[in-house]
Amino acid sequence: MPPRSTSSETPVDHLTPDEARIEHERLGAEIREHDRRYYEEDAPSVSDAEYDALRKRYEALEDQFPELKTPESLTQKVGSKVSEKFGKIRHRVPMLSLANGFADEEVEEFVERIRRFLQWKADAPLAFTAEPKIDGLSLSLRYEGGRLVSAATRGDGAVGEDVTNNARTVGDIPHRLKGSSVPETLEVRGEVYLSHEDFAAINARQEAAGKALFANPRNAAAGSLRQLDSSITASRPLRFFAYAWGDVSEMPADTQHGMMECFRSFGLKVNPLTRRCTSVAEMLEHYHAIETDRANLGYDIDGVVYKVDDLNLQQRLGFVSRSPRWALAHKFPAQKAVTVLEGIEINVGRTGSLNPIARLKPVTVGGVVVSNATLHNEDYIKGIGGNGEKIRNGVDIRIGDTVIINRAGDVIPKVLDVVLEKRPADAKPYEFPTTCPACGSHAVREVNPRTGKEDAVRRCTGGLICPAQARERLKHFVSRNAFDIEGMGEQRIDEFYEEGLVQRPQDIFTLQARNARSLKRLENREGWGETSARNLFAAIEARRSIALNRLIFALGIPHVGETSARLLARHFGTFEHLRETAKAAADPASEAHAELTAIGGIGPVVAEAIVEFFKEQHNEEMLDALLAEVTVEAMEAPAAANSPVAGKTVVFTGSLEQMTREEAKAMAERLGAKVAGSVSKKTDIVVAGPGAGSKLAKAAELGLQVMDEDGWFALVGRK
Repeated sequence: MPPRSTSSETPVDHLTPDEARIEHERLGAEIREHDRRYYEEDAPSVSDAEYDALRKRYEALEDQFPELKTPESLTQKVGSKVSEKFGKIRHRVPMLSLANGFADEEVEEFVERIRRFLQWKADAPLAFTAEPKIDGLSLSLRYEGGRLVSAATRGDGAVGEDVTNNARTVGDIPHRLKGSSVPETLEVRGEVYLSHEDFAAINARQEAAGKALFANPRNAAAGSLRQLDSSITASRPLRFFAYAWGDVSEMPADTQHGMMECFRSFGLKVNPLTRRCTSVAEMLEHYHAIETDRANLGYDIDGVVYKVDDLNLQQRLGFVSRSPRWALAHKFPAQKAVTVLEGIEINVGRTGSLNPIARLKPVTVGGVVVSNATLHNEDYIKGIGGNGEKIRNGVDIRIGDTVIINRAGDVIPKVLDVVLEKRPADAKPYEFPTTCPACGSHAVREVNPRTGKEDAVRRCTGGLICPAQARERLKHFVSRNAFDIEGMGEQRIDEFYEEGLVQRPQDIFTLQARNARSLKRLENREGWGETSARNLFAAIEARRSIALNRLIFALGIPHVGETSARLLARHFGTFEHLRETAKAAADPASEAHAELTAIGGIGPVVAEAIVEFFKEQHNEEMLDALLAEVTVEAMEAPAAANSPVAGKTVVFTGSLEQMTREEAKAMAERLGAKVAGSVSKKTDIVVAGPGAGSKLAKAAELGLQVMDEDGWFALVGRK
């Protein structure tokens, strides 16, 4: 029985673990869809602020319920689709994302967290840089001997698109850096963007040519840089600000601010509004000054980024999965607008959830045309919160209502309130469907046996017979961070499923072999031809070899997101090892179960979902058929030069006196080790501080290598 979910209006600390788990899953699915629209299509359907609010809620759930705080979090997600149209470039240093803050108090908390991590007192000097957060497309430029040799988009954070020829047409990007102090190797990272004036001119040309208009400058910049014809890119006045770096042979400065000054001396454009601040008060003062002058800048920004200035401290602080501990994006408040709710449509999700979507009269909010909004669930429409409390003063939402929406990012906005005085006299309360619109099966709200509360989400009971669920599973399977099959998008899946060509994942890879006339059938489609069909088959063939982490993510196992898929892939190395362990872990007393739950960042919730997936016979049959068609690449242990702990599993227990637990974990992972939460036969090293208890006893029982902090530092070469 699926766990209960609740309204996003319910305070996180009022949720039960089951309620938190289902909301965590629901939010993850919503964030994933918004990312797809933003990164793959360069055409977000919703706003920045709503997206940021979803991520914030997601993080709050993980903070309140540690068992959910795993690397799978979609708030840790970075990147955009790496199109098959471009060559690929692997980033020597991953391009990660930033943690977000929204209120001034969160900036204070950010600084306090850093002090706690470093174990610094409140009066110890700590400086930050503060710079505008450009709303554009991330780009990494590689210079060797001062000459530009390559340029790549962020991609999925590890691999980006090769847009070198296009980047050479951008006036702000020098082909050769100036000065004698330029490092032999220097990867410069920054943002490609368009000014408001240039954006308006481009859209005017689009309109005159009868072509679709760009929704905003960010989309136009992304579309311009990702052109196969570099002459098109050259015709659009793209600009570039440098703000970070990747692979560097020798650092020319030891502070963030110093690096920006070096960039400037090398001939790179650095945002002139970048400031060095020595207190929270200075950081906030600069933020509000930029916010006040935002409309006069001539280009889009959506906040201010703070970074610890001292690069040695940045190294010590390290990263939390998707983002550095030493940086924070302080986003601007959401923007609001008033429009009319023209309809409510029900989308059936991959897990059978009936998700209400508001169809709005298009309205421009902060430069973006918005026509859709999430309505969360049927209680939200009725004006009822997760615990039965009133929201919006109990006012329901009806078709025809004039509604207030807010835009908080380039994702779907939220209906905040209803303008009651404008409600049509004939507007009727919305009746949420009790049957699935896709298959006609009953749609029910199950009761949580532990709490006796009704699930906030209504779900189709049709399971695999429901075409919406089957289609959504297939769409997930071919999505950007899964198999990423070029040309096999949502529309194509819908068409192929309707015609019976593709109804299971393995059908994609047997499409051509099963039907000798497949090519001809595809060629005869409206808008298709021989080239289109052959390109699709070539794209499918290109995915017959798949990285282990992508396969795990593609399976759509509940609670297993992209980052947890990478974590599982790194731990097990091969799919066979994962599969065997998961099947053996069906016995809670088994060593396999202990191994699965001991993986750092996995925990019992994810482990149980994995076990349940591999217990299902139809999943096993699907896997056998799929593995007969594809080759799964083993996951190599992360490289860590001269590291004696690379590939080893480490457990920290007891009180650590010379470093915090988070710093210890970050250090071990940076050196290529795996950090587990419990001791098992698979553990290689146990680092025990004062007060170590059961874990130390278990290590002694198993005869494992045990050391104290001094021993750990001696092993890894830190004095």
